[in-house]
Amino acid sequence: MNLRARIYVENQKRVALAKLEARLAFLREKGLDSEEILREAAFRQIKGVIRQADFRLARIAAQEKLNRERAQAKAEKLAAEKAAREKAKAEAEDVSAVKKVKKEKIENGAIPRKEGKPEQKKGKAEGKARKEEPR
Repeated sequence: MNLRARIYVENQKRVALAKLEARLAFLREKGLDSEEILREAAFRQIKGVIRQADFRLARIAAQEKLNRERAQAKAEKLAAEKAAREKAKAEAEDVSAVKKVKKEKIENGAIPRKEGKPEQKKGKAEGKARKEEPR
């Protein structure tokens, strides 16, 4: 249902209710009892218009509720992503702070420096001799 149609549907319902009251007053003035009034065609038609308007308004309200829930879920998701980014940034700052402290300790002599490069592990290609295939 078109959400912008709410105003128009509400106006239709308001007009139909006014017509219903006028028709009811007219039929009572005419002297009809409640059973005959309920069977009268114009009265039933106006009640049908009111039922349709109520149904349309209920559908519009359901759609608006769904839209609100989606917007709230989207806002929560964005907030969670922002919090995760901030947490990662804080952790990165903590790691850089630890590295900085360690570097300062090495420079001050509190931690001895490692001399030379550590040995690298040999991969498959480096560890085994390649066999040349005859052409």
